Amino acid sequence: MSAAMTKEGLAQILDQALQDVTERTAGVRLFQGDQPLGKDLCTVHITFDEGFDTSLTLCADTGLLVRMARNSFHEEVVTPEDLEEFSKEYLNVLCGKVAGAVFRATQVPVHFGAPMFYSGRYEPAGQAAQFILTYADEQNSEGAQLIHHVSCAHGDGAGPGES
Repeated sequence: MSAAMTKEGLAQILDQALQDVTERTAGVRLFQGDQPLGKDLCTVHITFDEGFDTSLTLCADTGLLVRMARNSFHEEVVTPEDLEEFSKEYLNVLCGKVAGAVFRATQVPVHFGAPMFYSGRYEPAGQAAQFILTYADEQNSEGAQLIHHVSCAHGDGAGPGES
């Protein structure tokens, strides 16, 4: 994200933020692993701007997101609209936590746009995955991937000044 932030440092910030936000807002514990995603997926995507040509994509099993939304809303039934609202707000909260941590580490302010929700897997045009953090739930039955994308213009998949 910046010249002062390594890929490894950013991955650690993203991992800590995702695990903390997921447990606090949705009552679900996620663990890094190699859980393959199922066929029924939802994706939420957000772009960082103002000097950072990167984005984050959360692609998850729909069942996992539904369970997280149920826990967050304290409702047994979650409509497709509820799922979209929860998913977008979840990624907003996650990115707010990431922006704060990146600022504390680099003194560079991070700004991000509005999240977009998609049924299925979404791949942002003109961007390549720099790294992917893969997670499984407590039962190792459902999973999620948090993908950090950089502009394809960088050629090697690394962001400006990132190592």
